[in-house]
Amino acid sequence: MKADVGSNPAAASARSSQKEATRQRVLAAARELFDTLGFQGTTIREVARHAGVSVGSVFTTFASKGAILSEVMQNRLAPLYAELDAVMPHVRGSTADRLRSMFAIHFAFEAQHTRLFLSHIAAAYDWTLPPTARPFGRTPRLQEIIGECLGLGVEQGDIDPRLDLQEIIDLLMAAYAWTYRLAVTKGADAKTMTAAMDCQIGLIASGFQTR
Repeated sequence: MKADVGSNPAAASARSSQKEATRQRVLAAARELFDTLGFQGTTIREVARHAGVSVGSVFTTFASKGAILSEVMQNRLAPLYAELDAVMPHVRGSTADRLRSMFAIHFAFEAQHTRLFLSHIAAAYDWTLPPTARPFGRTPRLQEIIGECLGLGVEQGDIDPRLDLQEIIDLLMAAYAWTYRLAVTKGADAKTMTAAMDCQIGLIASGFQTR
């Protein structure tokens, strides 16, 4: 009997469609909850209730809350990275200027759902997350884009080639994440946070520029 069900293409297709529908409902519910309640405030039980599925169905589809957030952010950030891939090759100026342009695009994009991005940052400090989760800091594409900008700076003689570029990347990502405290403590908008980040980039650039 099991073999008959397993060999039935229509039944297999229906199960696959149902599983994908559950996945999308969970992702949509989680995205809304992370954007309103934050990472810590959102529970799997609440995600399940909001999605209209059982808690068991959520755990059947995702390994953890962190895994759900990872997929939510992967889907959300894909258009941003596509925009940066298209724009950054055409940005002119010093390395610091190009970095300022890149992060300005980030702030403008994330300002649409600041609390969701704060959830992404908060998850980076959840020590219980499995290695497969991708919170802020474990997002390789962002580091790659910064690295490409810095690499061009080295080629153009704008950055001391003796420096470790990963250390500069770490500083920039730390400054970027820390700047979002202004959204929490002062309700800062993208323009205000961009201006603060511009100053920090200037300070970091003073350390990597060639003498």
